[in-house]
Amino acid sequence: DGTVHHMLNDYMRAWHGGIAKWGNNTDINSSSIGIEIDNNGFEPFEPKQIESLLTLLSTLKNKYKIPDANFIGHGDIAPKRKVDPNINFPWALLAKKGYGIWFEPKANITLQNNLSVPYALALVGYDIKDSSAALLAFKRHFRQDSTATMSEADKSVLAQLIQYKLNTP
Repeated sequence: DGTVHHMLNDYMRAWHGGIAKWGNNTDINSSSIGIEIDNNGFEPFEPKQIESLLTLLSTLKNKYKIPDANFIGHGDIAPKRKVDPNINFPWALLAKKGYGIWFEPKANITLQNNLSVPYALALVGYDIKDSSAALLAFKRHFRQDSTATMSEADKSVLAQLIQYKLNTP
């Protein structure tokens, strides 16, 4: 119904991410704020939930000066263990509002031929110890897809994410 429950002071360390990694950060629990959204993983998110989430994200972004690219999901930081928020999560809408990044495929942008998909995923931030899990996490988040294959459209989005990362301080 969109009700927000604040479980822990923002400055206290929680174990919301568990064992997780994003880029070089291996202590996600000390450097992030975890948000849980009630959803079984197979259904669309309720509009009231997303409205409440957008309000909460606005508050957090302004209070802590969180960069757009730092809004990521559990599946991104722990691809072997987590699959949430799931392929139904409105990442594109959140990015449009400034909470995350989103790219649509562009025919003229793709991965360089000498760049492997696992290495490209690592450049974006994914832990590639299990490259199959990292690929699926990328696909769930940035392509809203649960297949384990990389299309040219997927590679285009991955290439754009790398460009964004390389050009953002």
